[in-house]
Amino acid sequence: MEDSFALYKGCWLSKRPPHYSCNLPTNQCVKLLNMRGGYLLRNVYSWDCGHETSFWYVIKDSFVGMEELSSKMRNQVKKSLKTYDVYRVPASEMLRVGFPIFQAAVESYRVKASPITMESFRNRIQQSEITGNVDFWCVYEKKTHKVVALAINTLHKDCCEYNTMKADPAYLRNSTYPYYGLIYEMNRYYLQELCLKYVSDGARSITEHSGIQPFLIEKFHFRKAYCQLQIVYQWWMKIAVNILFPFRKLVPVQSVKAILNMEAMRRNKY
Repeated sequence: MEDSFALYKGCWLSKRPPHYSCNLPTNQCVKLLNMRGGYLLRNVYSWDCGHETSFWYVIKDSFVGMEELSSKMRNQVKKSLKTYDVYRVPASEMLRVGFPIFQAAVESYRVKASPITMESFRNRIQQSEITGNVDFWCVYEKKTHKVVALAINTLHKDCCEYNTMKADPAYLRNSTYPYYGLIYEMNRYYLQELCLKYVSDGARSITEHSGIQPFLIEKFHFRKAYCQLQIVYQWWMKIAVNILFPFRKLVPVQSVKAILNMEAMRRNKY
């Protein structure tokens, strides 16, 4: 079981795609927490169950080209592909061109994030290359060959996770739509060329600070694959969550609020 999970900021998260997940015995989860630390384990089950729940993944499992897009979206995607070249690139190219894009994107966020360093960026790319199942994408302006956007995706046997998309903020304001061509080409490659089961932008956001998932649903016809959320806590964390839960809307600390929001999703009350 330990091989299927990774510890991230005190939370054990599954490394497997969600359609392989199942409801885990509580005693096994508690054993992992007691032996290896962490304050909770998060898992999902009943993947794509067909009825609404409070937790979901945002996925796309079909691709029919431009025909599935609205008239306005077709024009925007075509303009993007006329302005930019979109390529999968090796890790060495991402190392060469990617850091300034990351830096500019993070600095433009309305909700301030921790600044990224060149060292942490380099470590991430190098580790991804070692792992071997990571794809890197870059968007190049045709006239100048300048990189204006990028993506980093995790490729599994039968699906792909869209982990990271960043763009130079200046190019998001000039009506050339670099993200549109990038997303369209990635959807085409993974769903049409590789014939994967689906591509995913990940699970429902706990903090809901990003607008990318509603954008993908509205513009590119991604959909919600509903599932059930399983959370197993350390005993002391479970007591704290149960005490604070009725007052969750009054909690001012964002990290605590995020855990209580997640608990509300587990209870299908969010």
